Amino acid sequence: MSTETPVAVTGAEGFIGSHLVQALIASGRRVRAMVQYNSFASHGWLELLSADELAQVEVVLGDVRDPGSVRQLVAGSDTVYHLAALIAIPYSYRAPRSYVDTNVGGTLNVLEAVREYGIPRLVHTSTSETYGTAQTVPISEDHPISTQSPYSASKAGGDRLADAYHASFGTPVVTLRPFNTFGPRQSMRAVIPTVIGQVAGGATEVTLGDLRPTRDFNYVADTAAAFLAVGTAPAEQVVGRTFNAGTGGEISVGDLVHLIGKLMETDLAVREDPRRLRPSGSEVMRLVCDASRLRAATGWAPTHSLEEGLRRTIDFFRDPAHLARYKTTDYNV
Repeated sequence: MSTETPVAVTGAEGFIGSHLVQALIASGRRVRAMVQYNSFASHGWLELLSADELAQVEVVLGDVRDPGSVRQLVAGSDTVYHLAALIAIPYSYRAPRSYVDTNVGGTLNVLEAVREYGIPRLVHTSTSETYGTAQTVPISEDHPISTQSPYSASKAGGDRLADAYHASFGTPVVTLRPFNTFGPRQSMRAVIPTVIGQVAGGATEVTLGDLRPTRDFNYVADTAAAFLAVGTAPAEQVVGRTFNAGTGGEISVGDLVHLIGKLMETDLAVREDPRRLRPSGSEVMRLVCDASRLRAATGWAPTHSLEEGLRRTIDFFRDPAHLARYKTTDYNV
């Protein structure tokens, strides 16, 4: 693949998307980045990229729900990384149709555009939430799909479309299923930024939901590397397949809070906020990743420990300029 031909990224202004854009630039690629139009003229987290990095980025304002926007984005690219999605689980209970429109309908638009223009590689983004609470551990790609929220159902719908387009039309799609990614720029609705952000803002008591669930937390640079791995591996090794990306370790939310408090040298009290609890039957209690398929196909492995990733994330949120971009309370949707 020529370094002069751009790669296209949907959701480029978001948390993982902006890190992926940087990783692509570091690998020598030019990037055509879809940013959802907004009245604030904001390019999201792409605004933190350096001038040299931004010189390699063509920003395309658009919306994955609009077929024309997607066609404009992907035309002339050699790889499409599809990350655009609605991801806040609490809001999916309030506005489920919007998740179907974006996560299923948007994925359909990307698949159609890739098919129309004959793009050589599409990397579609899934989520470990599609597995639901672990029935066996660690969770391999053969684990049953068990969607426990409108969000996870919409993502599973997009996954099935990707599988169907590969089977029906030979669309060269590979699906990456990251487990819980964390790091700088993540939304304050997620547990790690919630805790760090509240402490960085001066709190000694943090408000959270259920402390019992366990998660496999993967630092964002490692997740971005997984995207590059499946986007550049020989087609015969990855196309038509789904790959998990995670560390293989797990930690409960409660233990995570204590670890963050230790790293931030703060004795934290925790208050349960009922607004942060998922509906009964919807909470995913355990997620831990088996990434052996991805490792065998591409050689990918995480290189950051949980503590190293947390330290880097803490440093980000302790920067007043970064923290000022966030609202540190009432992140319930």
